[in-house]
Amino acid sequence: MIRTIFKSDMLLIRAFYLDIAQWAVEDPARWARWSAPCPISQADVDRRKEARQTKARMDQRTRERLPVLPRLVSGANQRRQSAAARLEALMATAEGEYFNVLGETFRRVPLRNRTGSTWAQALDGSKRRNLALEEHEAFWGWAAVEVLRHTGIRIEELGELSHHSITQYRLPSTGEIVPLLQIAPSKTDEERLLLVSPELADVLSIIVCRVRDASGAIPLVTSYDNNEQVWNAPMALLFQRTFAGERRPVRDVVLRKLLNATFVAVGLLDDTGGSLRYTPHDFRRLFVTDTVMSGLPPHIAQVICGHKDINATMGYKAIYPSEAIEAHRAFIARRRSLRPGREYRTPTAQEWDSFLAHFEKRKLSVGTCARAFGTPCIHEHACVRCAMLRPDPDQRGRLVEIRDNLIARIAEAEREGWLGEVEGLQVSLVGANDKLTQLEAETQRVRTVVDLGMPNLRQLTVRTSETTGPAAPSCG
Repeated sequence: MIRTIFKSDMLLIRAFYLDIAQWAVEDPARWARWSAPCPISQADVDRRKEARQTKARMDQRTRERLPVLPRLVSGANQRRQSAAARLEALMATAEGEYFNVLGETFRRVPLRNRTGSTWAQALDGSKRRNLALEEHEAFWGWAAVEVLRHTGIRIEELGELSHHSITQYRLPSTGEIVPLLQIAPSKTDEERLLLVSPELADVLSIIVCRVRDASGAIPLVTSYDNNEQVWNAPMALLFQRTFAGERRPVRDVVLRKLLNATFVAVGLLDDTGGSLRYTPHDFRRLFVTDTVMSGLPPHIAQVICGHKDINATMGYKAIYPSEAIEAHRAFIARRRSLRPGREYRTPTAQEWDSFLAHFEKRKLSVGTCARAFGTPCIHEHACVRCAMLRPDPDQRGRLVEIRDNLIARIAEAEREGWLGEVEGLQVSLVGANDKLTQLEAETQRVRTVVDLGMPNLRQLTVRTSETTGPAAPSCG
């Protein structure tokens, strides 16, 4: 019955039993009669295996997406510039007239009872397109990609960036002004400052120029905090847009839609040919992996990401095969430095020739000798008797001849009364039969189809349970 319950439900049941046991200690008169041993052990609710599997999946996502991140950035920027060029050409064209841009010809479609239409239709008669909306989606999709990949912040922190988040710090040693980006607390309730790179500074300046009004100031908008369930004070948010004639913040759900539209437009593909998508949190893992691989100490990455535990930061860091190889080579180098140097001297020409000759002498008429280098032959080259002989399937006929010859020689020795020779020939006969048995077993193994005992669909769907009604999926 326990197997039919999800681990999350099992954890709640175990916690309830343990709570009753604790209450029984504090108030025996009321709770002692309800206290009982918990039927669910700690091993039943252990989630370390699931955590390792989740970490492996996340590392694989990072390894798939980090190499193609430059293509995503280039594609998003190209999409933004193309959408801006189409909108600019449309606004310079009178309604009802044709215009050509980026090798395409459009007609500016006039709308009834409305001036300043931003709709256009291609000459092929395809569906009308709102070029202003396309430019809006392309720009904010590009802006979200750029800010997320340069900062590694969370999606809710992205929506809370304001004009006042851009600050500066003057270095006391040189007097140089360093731009900083202040991240409002979201998950850990701790503010943090990020160094603004030149690339990020360009992106932030473009966003600021876009959201400014006619007076040059950034309008104040009110946003709703979904986590705290409160309305924030009016702020000069960087991610804001005009909707229905009103300035509104770009919400998290809208940012996710804009990102998905950007991924679809760029058209990245994975190894299987399917569409390669990113989640906003993927950029956070990419940021941590890239910075740590570039030499940033993990504890500094922890402060930048706002993690209270460095294990959370390293959980975002994907491990590449090259790192494991380099770590193993460094381990071998350290071990060699602790061992005597004479053990790693350069072999002489005679020693090297002896080593190569060993492999040349391993080849026999009926197979290969598998004894280690530098070890003597324990059977004095009676190879048929030796367990280290690996028979060659192509030499099975030769082994059969040896076996038949041994049988004939044993019969002759018994007939002539050479009893001292019979015993030695019988040992050789047992060895020859053993080598033929090995060849037969190998041939049978190659030809035989092994049944792995895979369950069929009926066995997968049918579950026995002590409960009435349909059984829940097994978590065992």
